[in-house]
Amino acid sequence: MTATATGPDTRPEPGQDANLKRDLGYWSLTGVACGGIIGSGWLFGSFYGAQAAGPAAVISWVIGGAALTLVALVLIELGAGRPEAGGMVRWPFIANGPLAGTLIGWTMLLAVASTMAAQASAIVQYANRYLPGLYEDEALTLRGRFAGVGLLLVLVILNWFGVRLFARLNLLVTAVKVLVPVLTIVALLVSSFHPGNISAGGGFAPYGWSASLTAIAGAGIIYAIDGFASPIELSAEAKNPRRDIPRAVLTAIGLAVLLNIVLQLTFVFAVPTESLGDGWRGLTFASPFGELALLLNLSWLAAVVYADAVFSPGGSTYVAVAAGSRETYAVAKNEALPRWFAGVSERSGVPRRAMALNFALSVVILLPSSGWRDLITVVGTLALLTYALCSVAAGTFREAAPERLAGWVRGLGWIAPAGFVVASELVHWSDWENLRIALPELLAAVLLFAVLRRRDLDLRAELRTGAWLLGYLVWLLVMSGLGSFGGMNLIPAPWDTAAVALSALATYRWGVRSGVAHLRR
Repeated sequence: MTATATGPDTRPEPGQDANLKRDLGYWSLTGVACGGIIGSGWLFGSFYGAQAAGPAAVISWVIGGAALTLVALVLIELGAGRPEAGGMVRWPFIANGPLAGTLIGWTMLLAVASTMAAQASAIVQYANRYLPGLYEDEALTLRGRFAGVGLLLVLVILNWFGVRLFARLNLLVTAVKVLVPVLTIVALLVSSFHPGNISAGGGFAPYGWSASLTAIAGAGIIYAIDGFASPIELSAEAKNPRRDIPRAVLTAIGLAVLLNIVLQLTFVFAVPTESLGDGWRGLTFASPFGELALLLNLSWLAAVVYADAVFSPGGSTYVAVAAGSRETYAVAKNEALPRWFAGVSERSGVPRRAMALNFALSVVILLPSSGWRDLITVVGTLALLTYALCSVAAGTFREAAPERLAGWVRGLGWIAPAGFVVASELVHWSDWENLRIALPELLAAVLLFAVLRRRDLDLRAELRTGAWLLGYLVWLLVMSGLGSFGGMNLIPAPWDTAAVALSALATYRWGVRSGVAHLRR
């Protein structure tokens, strides 16, 4: 890689990105974003949100939507200015060097495989109504897990033949996916409306205000809104990325947040009041909206919901397979995987080897898991860390390589650090029980990086360049252990949240300075 006045030459390798087909317009990209968002999240998010925070879960949706909009502006600026297949993996590598690129690559690899496994799990969980024996005792059976594997294989095959076929099928699927939750909202509110539920289960915030923050990641709220980045990951296949990607992403986020807020309110008001004798945490629904419809004698709605519960997550998984293959392809371009996985089929324009690897990893994750909720918290946390690193990349480009940005987002100077702070707060609120596993695994990956790259890199220089990232993971882990979100509460709320914000601002500046030095070196 040869250096230029503004940093390394990161032009795509000929014969790889050149094989990608530029077939996606505004409606296709909007369909991809909506299709990526509206999946299993709407089927479970309202129930788990109410279970975690009671009626205050509606605040979780507002905060989660605002936070992801802020993050999305950063990604839009990067995606519209420098279209890349798997850009969220590529930009930190370009801006902050191989260590950051490798860690985010492995993080994304795990997130993609977990997303595919989670969606397949949700489909099988609801399909148990039609095919008993797939889900028992609040866990997937062995038969259910293999059914999920078969479903993933079908979706991989449908993605195998090109982005144009994918876009057309996805638009049709997305139209149906939007119609069913709207129908569910109308039917439930007409049949069962109990405004007294706001206080019936222990008040508006029965488990404290901090529960509405923990629910953002822990109850699947981030997961239910996430998926908006799929058009950005497919930006190299957009006809006019500078014009269409911002409009598509913001349209999809706005519609998704509005839809999920109304769904959350619908669930809160529609649950029979007598069911709240043990509070919101006493509710036990394996298939929330389907079982609620049956409880209200709406058998026709239950049939629609159960059918859509197979169809809707299937559409989102279809999008995840497509976008995820571009992300894994980018991981290979970063040399965090063997370069063999960076191949693109000349005929179809699809990175088939990367897609096959994602399928294999998703099977490895799906087979030992018990169900949807076991997977979504991991996915949410990993996605947030990815967004945080992209914010640092945007700040780095703004100072050292502004020609890489689109100039579409005004105020990037405060939006990028704000996005980093917000993503860090959401990670902190994810709860100690989740972070004590996820963050040490990422820190351990640094050792693996040192072993794999010891011969072709100046490891001391790379570790100095990436020291901010190591420090970031360490203090996130320490703050979670000492804080009020499942930790020892030695730093009580809201002081732990304030401390995370200040630490995040300092880390952001450190990361940008390291990135600027890396680009100019």
